[in-house]
Amino acid sequence: MGQLEVNLSGITIDNPIIPASGTFGYGIEYQRFYDINILGAFSCKGTTLNPRYGNPLPRIAECTSGMLNAVGLQNPGIDHVIDVELKELATFYHKKIFANVSGFSIDEYVQTAMRFDSCDIVGWIELNISCPNVKHGGLSFGTSPDMAAEVTNAVKSKIHKPLYVKLSPNVSDIATMAKAVENGGADGLVVGNTLTGARFDLATGKPILTNITGGLSGPALFPIALRCVYQCAKAVDIPIIGCGGITTAQDVIEMISAGASAVEVGAANLVDPYACYQLVQSLPQWLDHYNIESIQSLTGRSLHYGNE
Repeated sequence: MGQLEVNLSGITIDNPIIPASGTFGYGIEYQRFYDINILGAFSCKGTTLNPRYGNPLPRIAECTSGMLNAVGLQNPGIDHVIDVELKELATFYHKKIFANVSGFSIDEYVQTAMRFDSCDIVGWIELNISCPNVKHGGLSFGTSPDMAAEVTNAVKSKIHKPLYVKLSPNVSDIATMAKAVENGGADGLVVGNTLTGARFDLATGKPILTNITGGLSGPALFPIALRCVYQCAKAVDIPIIGCGGITTAQDVIEMISAGASAVEVGAANLVDPYACYQLVQSLPQWLDHYNIESIQSLTGRSLHYGNE
């Protein structure tokens, strides 16, 4: 049976399946469906320094092969997350998590990351500079190489845990962004996030989302995410977690072949709460099918063929 263990910046996880931030809360709801310790890890809900309600309703819209969301980083703030959510999580979850950090200034990113850095259950800090659904923060850092490097360096200089920076596909050259945050001190990348899209009501022409635009996620995103991971893997020497439209074990194999070391699974969790559980269960069978001894051996095997 194919080996599933992978190493992410000195921390070994049992398998490469990681539910993505924004789709798994703080793990508590999914524990009702299955023992989430089966996962390699998971990324918690995007957390800001202060509580946020997020964007006004409606903020979800369905579309072919995916969905749009404009939630806007709703969360209870770092104090509540540490004092309540992570304490409850520790009663049944015995592995490390990615603490997803969002902010509206470099100082907010730094302060929130430092708070998470002191939590035992946190293995990695995931710096979200790629959220398209908030103003005055998030994506504004994720579309400028200089700003991305600056916020990365500021956070990295104040924490001890590995820092993974989540990049946006809403840029003309994601490889340049990847190199910038690597130079800024990032230990790894999460590639990528949602693409900006919109939907309109056929009867009135009114935008379905109050925010007008939202982030497209789901299977439609998968080929774009593959391209982004491939280009980033060509440009950097740090681990990459591939994210975008993954629904099957075959998708996992393809994403890791493109250059990822592990994967994050997002929208699939909202369609089926057992999505990640099923990926963990089925992945060994598909490794055996292709005579693959270990998932880690696949990382970047597609990089040797052709040009971008």
